[in-house]
Amino acid sequence: MIGVTAESTPLRDATEVADYAHRCFRPAGDRVGVELEFLVFDRADPGAHVPMERTRRALPEELPGGSRVTFEPGGQVELSGPAGPLPDTVARLAADVAVVRDGLRAAGLALGGVGLDPVRPPCRQLGLPRYEAMAEFLGAPYGPLMMCSTASIQVNLDFGRSPAVRWERAHALGPVLLAAFANSPLSGGRPYGWMSGRQDVWNNLDPTRTRPVPVTGDPVADWAAYLLDSRLMLVREDAERYRPVRDGSTFRDWLEGGGGRRPTPDDLAYHATTVFPPVRPRGWLEIRYLDAQHPETWPVCVAVTHALITDDHAGDVAMAAVEPRQGAPYQEEWDRAARCGLADPRLRTAAEACFRAALEALPRLGAGAALTGAVAAFADRHVSTGRSPAAVLIDQAARHPAWLDHHDPDGPTHDHGHEGRA
Repeated sequence: MIGVTAESTPLRDATEVADYAHRCFRPAGDRVGVELEFLVFDRADPGAHVPMERTRRALPEELPGGSRVTFEPGGQVELSGPAGPLPDTVARLAADVAVVRDGLRAAGLALGGVGLDPVRPPCRQLGLPRYEAMAEFLGAPYGPLMMCSTASIQVNLDFGRSPAVRWERAHALGPVLLAAFANSPLSGGRPYGWMSGRQDVWNNLDPTRTRPVPVTGDPVADWAAYLLDSRLMLVREDAERYRPVRDGSTFRDWLEGGGGRRPTPDDLAYHATTVFPPVRPRGWLEIRYLDAQHPETWPVCVAVTHALITDDHAGDVAMAAVEPRQGAPYQEEWDRAARCGLADPRLRTAAEACFRAALEALPRLGAGAALTGAVAAFADRHVSTGRSPAAVLIDQAARHPAWLDHHDPDGPTHDHGHEGRA
């Protein structure tokens, strides 16, 4: 990533922060990239932590679709697939998920398609300097839960010709998509109380870096203000040393002369990697508010998100569906979605309109019949019934660990036929 050097020229004032923010909104094409996180479980003992090295040994050296494999602090495995058109991205990443599942299955392990660990307490396995400083800054209990016990789907989208339009859609549609794909209702073996417990964990971290960016119609100004007013988490002294900042000071405070050396462009770029709003601009859109899904159904989440934000007709229909809710307080909308999922009648109604718009758009985006059919099946099972995946998990938890990657006669089956899969 971006380091700090003694030769770096200090920032003069907030106008340079605005210049940096402007570079985060680059007009581009219509590619989609996906990063999938999964918890890893021992099939014989789902309550036991799986050493990361055991997971690593079970993985193939190369994946056919070209995905990069990394690990999160608690041993969660992450697959980052190559960006491209929707059908190609899904096909390549689906092939890699299949290979990873097979390797883990042979080693007695399973991918957990859920956004928050349902049974195990957090246990950090990576002791890198950045994670040590992050853990000290965030504190317990939510810091360890976020770092070690959560998993998500991150959908990365080009800004197209109109970055401001996609930025607005990604935020306005966030509560509906969060509710539709809420999939983390359990923790410590009991109901968490929220359909997306993962989102609540993030809510309870530092709100200056995890709340949604306020959208005013000027995305550059919004992002610059967010960066300036978020607290400093840590300062990178060199490649091996990170200093936590515990005095509550913000980047704006540092820029205005708050102690020590003045911040440099490298410091600003690094600070931007330590703020985690639900939507983050990095030259592309990072959609960060989606719970991890079952290994068979994650393409539905990607396809719907991509269609509603990048297809103009679908986006207009979806925005009209959520418009009546925009009078509610901003954070309250996100909290309601995470707490209730599709049990909220207004969210369910909006989700039905959004899924219809996505289904109509997917053929224009190159999606084949199999992927479109999977979206329709998800809509029938979850959206039309007002039952987010989390509601199904709560029902199934009493019978067997439904979050494990295994054939579930009441859950997703292996015959969806996503592009790239038999």
